[in-house]
Amino acid sequence: MTQIFALRTTANREDQVMDFIISRIQKGGIIIYSIIRPHGMRGYIFLEADSEQEANEAFQGVPYARGLLHKPVEMSEIEPMLEQANVQMNIEKGDIVEIISGPFKRENAKVTRIDQDKEEVIVEILEAAVPIPITVKLDSVRVIRRDQGDGNA
Repeated sequence: MTQIFALRTTANREDQVMDFIISRIQKGGIIIYSIIRPHGMRGYIFLEADSEQEANEAFQGVPYARGLLHKPVEMSEIEPMLEQANVQMNIEKGDIVEIISGPFKRENAKVTRIDQDKEEVIVEILEAAVPIPITVKLDSVRVIRRDQGDGNA
């Protein structure tokens, strides 16, 4: 049965800790089922894992990660901080978006393609010398300007 562990982080560094942990999970060997960063709660993120050992392995050597609280957190304790995220498809080809998470955070990009099945968009960074397509999740971008060109592309 999975448990939820509270990981203390340096305040305002929660996103960076999450990015490091996600990178470690993607490399393999560590099983973390979910990572939760409740908005409005600074200095903590929550990890869902099978054991405290798995949760500890996930953040070993991660900058700004301070350590786990001594006992698991009950789901009922963090449920009020969660909300169902409905990804809305209000992004269109040609839109200018701001990337709001990941290694290209705060960069502006142009949407070149949308993959609705995978909930991903392919974008090109606007200020890059050479346009390179980058795939990001829909919830990692925010539309800042809609292309008013010919409508449908």
